[in-house]
Amino acid sequence: MGTIISIIVGCLSVGIILSAPMGPIGILVVQRTMEKGRKSGLYTGLGAAVSDLFYCLLAGLGLSFVTDFITNHQDLFQIGGSIVLIIFALFMILRSPVKGLKHDDEIKVNYTHDAITGFAFTLSNPLIIFLIFPLFARFNFPSSEYEFYHYIIGYVFIVIGALLWWTVITYLVDKLRAKFNINSMWLINKIMGGIILILAVYGLVSGLLTYFGVI
Repeated sequence: MGTIISIIVGCLSVGIILSAPMGPIGILVVQRTMEKGRKSGLYTGLGAAVSDLFYCLLAGLGLSFVTDFITNHQDLFQIGGSIVLIIFALFMILRSPVKGLKHDDEIKVNYTHDAITGFAFTLSNPLIIFLIFPLFARFNFPSSEYEFYHYIIGYVFIVIGALLWWTVITYLVDKLRAKFNINSMWLINKIMGGIILILAVYGLVSGLLTYFGVI
């Protein structure tokens, strides 16, 4: 039971962290929620979540061939993953979320279109896989000790984590639709980036202490 809880918490975190950066896809979800309603934003987020799952499966399949190596060098992976997450967190905090946003001319509500474009929008950024690797290493997923059903649970909760994030975002935007300022997404970037930064620094310190035998 402890293993399953650990997988659920870790993979929920992976799904949320992958979705949290308020870059172009985040702004697209917000725009569609503001212009077309919450369902349109949720379907866009669903498409993005499926794309995240696709890259997670690719990363997981790649890592499955070296899980023994990862297990034997977990401290080094935690140190390296934490450094990458620190850089990523600083990028979230410092980068304007509206940079690179493309104009969306779609005005007719079409949920299938929303989901497909959300998927394609996220799929067009394959560099996300370089974030998935350190996240998997940080949360020790996948592991050579896991059974098949552990993997199913893990990947399901990655999607649930992503959908949880988009559910919260679209709910807040829908409630504040008349007053919502899209530039406030930068504030969310800073808050989420700060949380990731704290977690990453903690992981880096604990990894270094373990590696050098302090703890």
